[in-house]
Parts: sequence; structure tokens; C-alpha cells
Amino acid sequence: MRLSTVILPIHRWAEGRKVWRRAEELGFHTAYTYDHLSWRSFRDQPWFGAVPTLTAAAGATERIRIGTLVTSPNFRHPVTLAKELISLDDISNGRVTLGIGAGGNGFDATTLLRSDEVPWTPRRRADRFGEFVPLLDALLREPAGMSYEGEFYSATEARNLPGCVQLPRLPFAVAATGPRGLALAARYGQAWVTTGDPKLYEAGSAAGSFDAIRRQMAGLGRACAEAGRDVAELDKIVLTGFTPEFNPALASAGARPFDSVDAFVDFAGRHAELGFTELVIHAPVPADGPGFDAAVADEKLFEEIATRGAAQLAG
Repeated sequence: MRLSTVILPIHRWAEGRKVWRRAEELGFHTAYTYDHLSWRSFRDQPWFGAVPTLTAAAGATERIRIGTLVTSPNFRHPVTLAKELISLDDISNGRVTLGIGAGGNGFDATTLLRSDEVPWTPRRRADRFGEFVPLLDALLREPAGMSYEGEFYSATEARNLPGCVQLPRLPFAVAATGPRGLALAARYGQAWVTTGDPKLYEAGSAAGSFDAIRRQMAGLGRACAEAGRDVAELDKIVLTGFTPEFNPALASAGARPFDSVDAFVDFAGRHAELGFTELVIHAPVPADGPGFDAAVADEKLFEEIATRGAAQLAG
């Protein structure tokens, strides 16, 4: 199992450069960042754009992969996103992974709305996502120019020359839990991403969460079979922090993965046995910022997980 990290885009670059370089020094496979306009309690705190942050990170590092976890149609258009992605893929010399999902409620879903508009329903987001992913795939695979007119998006002779460094295009890591999203992952993804079942965070258990993820994995298998694809072709990524084990209010959730390196290795190992190939943890956030229980609170423990914990998982 590979170990990766999420670095929240909350650092002014004078400090952020050090954080991204340190992630590479620690040996993480990939360093992702969130692609939101703002997020949770960080709304009134510094929060920078994902693509500029990743562009700077590409120049500050040499080996580590970088990417979004995740981008969504909430405020993105496939044509402009494709142009940014081929640029980022070139600047990083082919080290970019695009994490992509349907999006959710929150600031991203409302910032661009007029006063007489209502936020998209889950079905509406799924409809847009179902059009967004195939169009983005085509734009990145056909850099010489393509046109498209759909229900939500259009493109007229869109050109993305010279195309991606990674051929036939940079990899997609599709975040999904329901049948429609899993079908997109099966058809277009080089990886699948889950955070578990969000409904269980407030009143679930570690065992219940694990069973829910097992069912999601089975759903991915069915979607791949229907698409005529071997599910083994996809990497399986779990983004930690959103299952009951990470909720400090749930005493019934059992041992906390960030209690120690051994606790983390046990947590990760159980997911590796289920078939996951990559586990992503949040890098520590500044102590004087908003609370974020999903992140490793202690820098020393974070480094021990990245080194000693990753070595145990690799062994």
C-alpha cells in the first residue's frame, strides 16, 4: 500500500514551499490539495487556489506526484480546466493526478449562484458530473481540437496543444460511492477514491464503516464488470478522516488511527487487506488555525507515520 498526504491550501507560499518539500523528503507517493473556493471552518481563514498552489508545488519539488483531491463541476468548466491541466502536467513533467468528484453542498455550490437560484440537488450534481467527466476526458485525449454540445457544457473547436505529458492523458482518480459515480470510475478512472460512508461519521462504528467500504468496493467490482474492465486495473484510494474512527466524540469507534504509529498501521493494514492500494492522510494544520480532527495533530507523529509506518505497510 502506498501512503500519500493532503496539504490544505492554507499556507502563504513562503511557508507552503517548505511543507510541500517536506512531504517529498518524507517519501509520500503523492501530495494532494483540496480544490475548493473555501472550506468548512477555514472560510474565514487563508485559503488559496488549488491550481496555482499545485503549479508552485511542481516547481518546488522533483519526484513526488501532485494532484487535486478532488476537483468538481461546482465551479469548474471542462474546457478551461483542461487547459490548466495540460499546463500543470507540463510544468510538473508528468506528475499530476486529477482527483475528480461530483461535488457537494457548501460554499463551492453557492458562491456563483444568483440570488434567485437554488443550489443543485444531488441528482443535478450527478447529472452534471456524468457529462463533465467524459467531456474532460475527450478534451485531454484530443488536443488538436474538438467540439461538443451537451445539456450543461459545450466546446467549440477547443484546442489543448501540445496535450498531456502523460499519455493518452493524465490519470483520473474518480471519487464515487453510488452506482452512477462508480460507473464513471469504471469507465474513465485510473483510480477510485472513497472517504467511506459520510452518514456513519456522527453515529457509526469502525466495524460498520469498514462494512460500508467493503460494499462500496463490491459496487466498484460490479461497475467494472458491466464496463468490461478488470477492476484490478484501478488503484483504490481511501482518503482518511471522515469515518467514525476519526470522530473524537465517538467513544464507541474504538482505537484512533492517530493514537500511535502502530494504531495507524493496523488501520491501514485492514484497508490494504480489503484491496486498497493507496491511503491518504492530512498533513498537520497550524495550531492557531481552525480545529480539524482529520489531520495528524502532531508533526512528529506525522513524520513517524510517513517513514516507519509506510515502511511497515510496504513490507
